[in-house]
Amino acid sequence: MEPLDKFSEFVIFRIGEFAFTAGKVITVVITLLITILVVWLIKLLMIRKRATDKFDRGNIYALFQIIKYVIWIISILLILETLGLKLNALLAGSAALLVGIGLGLQNTFINFIAGIILLFEGSIKVEDILEVDGQVVRILKIGLRTSKAINRDDIVIILPNSLMTSNKVINWSHQEKKTRFRIKVGVPTEVMLTW
Repeated sequence: MEPLDKFSEFVIFRIGEFAFTAGKVITVVITLLITILVVWLIKLLMIRKRATDKFDRGNIYALFQIIKYVIWIISILLILETLGLKLNALLAGSAALLVGIGLGLQNTFINFIAGIILLFEGSIKVEDILEVDGQVVRILKIGLRTSKAINRDDIVIILPNSLMTSNKVINWSHQEKKTRFRIKVGVPTEVMLTW
């Protein structure tokens, strides 16, 4: 048991009072592996055939995204705590820096909040047909900051989430999966003059 204790306390490098030991590296790697495994298992359980029959695919996807982000945030906080970073002191010391970053990344935060609204609200789901800025697109993925859509020409479009929460968006498939479009067809006419 003593060799394991010596190995886990082996210092890889030191910065001031902070010592990065082999035990901390092993703990971080194990935490990351467990997080990846848990996320994978939850995805496997949620996107089973029977689960998707009972619930709407878009709702399951949105719920999975939220669960995945919560698990990763908890995992990152555990890793920072394992490494010995005191989060209270870190946040208090960097308050002015965080205000500056917040002002600089205001657009990103707006899109982030819009992504959370889209995932929770469910008014726009994966596979919905939308008309955004005059283009008809099908939603492939809803992320926290951006959403991925594909248009009629099979071109993938990255949409900022704030575009879908603050602008007028027509959801053609909100009620049913059938989608109807109106197409105006013009017929050329010739005027015949006879003398």
